[in-house]
Amino acid sequence: MAIKAELDAIDLKILRELQKDGRMTNVDLSERVGISAPPCLRRVRKLEQAGIIRGYRAQLNAPSLGFDLVAFCMVGLKHQSDANLKAFAAKTNEWPIVRETWMVSGESDFLLHCVARNLSHFQDFVIEELTATDNVDTVRTMLTIRQVKDEGLVAL
Repeated sequence: MAIKAELDAIDLKILRELQKDGRMTNVDLSERVGISAPPCLRRVRKLEQAGIIRGYRAQLNAPSLGFDLVAFCMVGLKHQSDANLKAFAAKTNEWPIVRETWMVSGESDFLLHCVARNLSHFQDFVIEELTATDNVDTVRTMLTIRQVKDEGLVAL
């Protein structure tokens, strides 16, 4: 595994544990990684300052909050100049239904991860917002059936 940052085995253990449970106390974390609490806290702060740990957030159960539909949209633009790509990327920040946006290569230019209350809510977004956006050429949607894996984004 090639790691860009200079991390030792303890740093990797810290990252693994925090990716599993970002709410644990520093004392619990230090016990799990095998060092005392003060140096553990210093290491976490250093990882945060270096931008390796970008932040912490709660993972919400979307269906329990009334958001029953997860879908992906592959979006192709008519023109792919740098300005057009940046403009579309910025536009996705205006859409609460879009939870993640990825610029991709291949047949599409962007992949959007969407979470909606229901199919009607998602369809309204696709028809009234997404396809109506300047420079959007194609939109292919994929409705999910069930999530079968949900791990942290980095396998350490």
